[in-house]
Amino acid sequence: MADVLTRFNSGKLWEFDGGIHPPDMKSQSNKKPISTLPLPQDFYVPIKQHTGSAGSVLVKRGDHVLKGQPLTQGDGLSSLPVHAPTSGTVIDVFPYVAAHPSGLPEISVHIKADGLDQWREQNPMDDFLTQTPEQLVEKIYQAGIAGLGGAVFPTAAKIHSAEKQVKLLIINGAECEPYITCDDRLMRDYADEIIEGIRIIRYILRPEKVVIAVEDNKLEAVSALERALHGANDIEIRIIPTKYPSGAAKQLIQVLTGMEVPSGQRSSSIGVLMQNVGTAFAVKRAVINDEPLIERVVTLTGDKIPHKGNYWARFGTPIYHLLQQADYQYDERFPVFMGAR
Repeated sequence: MADVLTRFNSGKLWEFDGGIHPPDMKSQSNKKPISTLPLPQDFYVPIKQHTGSAGSVLVKRGDHVLKGQPLTQGDGLSSLPVHAPTSGTVIDVFPYVAAHPSGLPEISVHIKADGLDQWREQNPMDDFLTQTPEQLVEKIYQAGIAGLGGAVFPTAAKIHSAEKQVKLLIINGAECEPYITCDDRLMRDYADEIIEGIRIIRYILRPEKVVIAVEDNKLEAVSALERALHGANDIEIRIIPTKYPSGAAKQLIQVLTGMEVPSGQRSSSIGVLMQNVGTAFAVKRAVINDEPLIERVVTLTGDKIPHKGNYWARFGTPIYHLLQQADYQYDERFPVFMGAR
């Protein structure tokens, strides 16, 4: 059987069994650039925001914290630190209902914002090539980056475990779910930073090929990425058919290579590593801007949301605050759904 690169380089796109074509509702929310909302007065920051164990809490009631300051200290690459989303005062560290399907509480740090949104000291980096791959992995770890495609696996651990095994690096911009458009708008609005983040990951892993996969209903995003490449050929963009769930990792690998990840194994076992476009953006911000992962883009959409769109949301922001800012119209017949990857 041909190896993963031979199959990818053929340019062929493969089908996977099953899949559906739900009505496309993306046009409700992808017309405007990503917006920034007013910050809430109170943040409830879960100390475990990733697949893995929580870190040790570093703050206590009454402490003043700065934006980007670590709230926890991790223990190993699978235990990520989390950071203050703004400056303010720690009110308490206690169990708080989290945005999780279980509805169970998570230990969280309650921060009362001081309105200053003051950063901790930052040390931007002009050129990541001055760093070793090991130094960059440590930087990604200390920034608390977890995969933003849905699985929230610690990014530094994923990269470290796959070193010297990766032939093909796939950057996932498929976003196949019919309503959300956060990755679409991120690619349109921040293409240059996504490309730089991809190049940082490529420098660490040294794969033979790098590809960004985008579904064919996001041609504006494709154009933005092409402009950001400025004619360079170190990163390929491959447009794939729109089909749910093509954005799922194993299905996307199958579409691009025709290969299946063996049951119980990681994609690195066949020479593939995948990261989401949002993760690549976060890597750039961590390495170049010295910004830990304290926010992400969320899509607010649906018939009961007048101001549909994509918004930067700091971690720990109450869901009701986001809905209020979008003028959500409560109707018991139309519940609020969270998640959707």
